[in-house]
Amino acid sequence: MFYIISIIINNNNNNTVDEALKAFNELKLGRESKFVIYKLNDAKTQIVVDKVSNEQSYDAFTEQLPENDCRYAVYIFEYEVAPGEGKRSKLIFYQWSPDTASVRSKMVYASSKDALKRALNGVAIEIQGTDFSEVTYETVLDHLLSRGFR
Repeated sequence: MFYIISIIINNNNNNTVDEALKAFNELKLGRESKFVIYKLNDAKTQIVVDKVSNEQSYDAFTEQLPENDCRYAVYIFEYEVAPGEGKRSKLIFYQWSPDTASVRSKMVYASSKDALKRALNGVAIEIQGTDFSEVTYETVLDHLLSRGFR
């Protein structure tokens, strides 16, 4: 399955892939969106855009992650290291694989993740979440700071 998805991601003639990369590039350039959520199509052969939003709240982002299915996401994570040092932002890649998702879904998403990540240039870190406690704002901020991003 990984091989098939990898070929599709690298094939620029595919409209679905163009749409997925376009959504990411618009997010990266700061054009109106705050996050993009990706999913696999029903046949599990292509990574497609599930949602694009300009909702600024981090909670609004995490509420879009389904309780029982896997997703990928890229979020513009804004934070402040110390008062007066100004806001900073980083592109964060999320692999969302909740414990309640089917084993098949978790396996397919895990095996196709690298194909998508390779296509998304400029991502600072990856967050893997199996439940909502692993993707809280504070948890992601701690992970970001522990990786040396100030």
